Amino acid sequence: MNFNSFLTSLGTSCIIFVVLMLLFAWLSKKPSNHVIYYPSRILRGLEPTESAKTRNPFTWIVECLKSTEEDIVATSGVDTAVYFVFLSTVLGILVISGVVLLPVLLPLAATERIAKPSESTSNGTFNNLDKLAMGNIRNKSPRLWAFLLGTYWVSIVTLFMLFKAYRHVSNLRAKALSSPEGKPEQYAILVRDLPPLAPGQNRKEQVDSYFRKLHPETFYKSMVVTNNKELDKIWGELDGYRNKLVRAEAIFAASKEKNPEGTRPMHKIGFLGLLGEKVDTIEYCNKKIAELGPKWVSEQKSTMTDKQEDASLVFFTSRSAAVSAGQTIHAVKLDTWTVMEAPEPRQLVWGNLPINFFHREIRQYIVYAIVALTIFFYMIPITFISAFTTLDNLKKLLPFMKVIVDIPALKTVLEAFLPQLALLLFLMLLPRFLMFLSKIEGIPEESHIIRASAGKYFYFSVLNVFLGVTLGGTLFRTFKTIQHQPDMIIELLGDGLPDNATFFLTFVALRFFVGYGLEISRLFPLIVFHIKKKFLCKTEADVKAAWAPGDFSYATRVPNDMLIITITLCYSVIAPLIIPFSAVYFGLGWLIQRNQALKVYMPRYESYGRMWPHIHTRILAALIIYQIAMIGYFGIKKFPYSILLIPLPISSLVFSFVCSKKFYASFASTPLEVVCNDKKSETDMDAIFKSYVPSCLGSEKFENVGHVSHYADVLSEQI
Repeated sequence: MNFNSFLTSLGTSCIIFVVLMLLFAWLSKKPSNHVIYYPSRILRGLEPTESAKTRNPFTWIVECLKSTEEDIVATSGVDTAVYFVFLSTVLGILVISGVVLLPVLLPLAATERIAKPSESTSNGTFNNLDKLAMGNIRNKSPRLWAFLLGTYWVSIVTLFMLFKAYRHVSNLRAKALSSPEGKPEQYAILVRDLPPLAPGQNRKEQVDSYFRKLHPETFYKSMVVTNNKELDKIWGELDGYRNKLVRAEAIFAASKEKNPEGTRPMHKIGFLGLLGEKVDTIEYCNKKIAELGPKWVSEQKSTMTDKQEDASLVFFTSRSAAVSAGQTIHAVKLDTWTVMEAPEPRQLVWGNLPINFFHREIRQYIVYAIVALTIFFYMIPITFISAFTTLDNLKKLLPFMKVIVDIPALKTVLEAFLPQLALLLFLMLLPRFLMFLSKIEGIPEESHIIRASAGKYFYFSVLNVFLGVTLGGTLFRTFKTIQHQPDMIIELLGDGLPDNATFFLTFVALRFFVGYGLEISRLFPLIVFHIKKKFLCKTEADVKAAWAPGDFSYATRVPNDMLIITITLCYSVIAPLIIPFSAVYFGLGWLIQRNQALKVYMPRYESYGRMWPHIHTRILAALIIYQIAMIGYFGIKKFPYSILLIPLPISSLVFSFVCSKKFYASFASTPLEVVCNDKKSETDMDAIFKSYVPSCLGSEKFENVGHVSHYADVLSEQI
């Protein structure tokens, strides 16, 4: 990439960002768009904007800067607050590191004179900017001491900031869990791997007798997990016909404005509503609801009595009793009466609860093998993309493209965006597949599935995107040399590392300018909402569903941020110029995501910061990759004192061990001391119990269409 292409990429990205910011400032003022830009505030019963009269395009920035961590916890929960701890920690690492590295290392690299005529001419290529990198330092040069000390500085700053953040998040989690207002999940445990039944005994009797014997004073009730597959199907059909009936009635009422008699809506009952008999929608939906109602009630009874699974939720009268039970080994054998603290009701993955211990273990290893194969085989197209999308390689492989790519204006644009866009588009195919793999492991809660998926995505990104692009691009360029001189591979790879910093520098700039510009402008959700509202929405419920906000999507957001910090750490000393770009990425991310947390997104679950140990571990993994890379690169530079870097990865591993022993246990389980402040008033245990009842077993939703379920009678049999 030449210098003009770099400036084109940077300038174009900056212009796009400015345009998107102006669109946000203009569109967010329109009352019709408030549901897109302030849905969180609307759902919480607040005014979309607090100061409409004095509002200006920069008001949202002031509001974000003034907001506190308590505001984030109250609005979006502890998990979101922990995410901002991550962003601020990384930003602190980059700022503190950059304050020292930039004024010291850049002048040292820029003033180094290498007797290479090809680099002494000012030909306007990007290689002239590479003179600000470590690659411009001569082998064995005394100036390498500064880069070695810089490597130590980045490592020390990272470890210090990580320890400080771990301690802060631990206190934040403890404070949230110690609230006197207990949550339903704090009074329950999840029991899996139930043993075979004794003759004449059912699951309910087995679980009750077992826990009443072990916890006679604090046991409240149990709720045996049932196979709801068929019931879910009926409930889904019933819910669908109910919604369709409401829509049809709204259409019929609207038609009376033009014609007093109105026009009754009609539809075909065949394939996708395109084939088959044409029927009156209102009458047809009422008929189907009348048919499905009794079937649903009958299936409820059958499910509760005949489809009990090998898992149960057990409830206790106090939080401390539930926490103690959730951390106690109840059975002699590992594969029976397995207990854990209960997830939130909204997090339960009911289909995974009955999967037994050995099946879960087998599934886990199979998934790990599939992920390993995916990483390996994805390396091939990623490496091909990184090599193929450079214009020189493109012309070699596709000679007929030479005429096109040699057009000056087109060449500049292609060099600026082609590799980065190809990589970004290719990565969009992966997250859903990794989420599916994590779910089939048998994990019982949604937040754990998301953490597992994020972990797979992180290691995939590091191994494929970072290492694949770095090694793949270099190997492709030097393949012929390696064929003739195989012993040159290490030196060639080392010499190629600084060149790839330019790719990643542009990659980071594209991510924060275009990515965050699209994030805050919310153009795609805005366009989709107005299309749905115009052509599809017939009721208020339809409109609300069209603008309903999502959550932060940690499964992809955190790994993407982790990829940036991995790239930045690895090139922080090799090419310090990447530090300010990454600092802008995380600083701008903190500001824009702050706005989204306060006004847009709604949390889908709350795990009280359980993702932090995983974030901490992966930042340390990135740090160790950086330290090992620097040891290798100093060796390539033939610096005799590179051996002094060997203690760095060792110290990082020791630091990881210390933090794990000091903090991790309180994240894996709830400490007793944080739940001992039970509120003095009597806890509504019946409400806690009912909060775990699956939706398909409830009846409130259909009382207004004339079908009252007998679920209360069936439930009494369980109780």
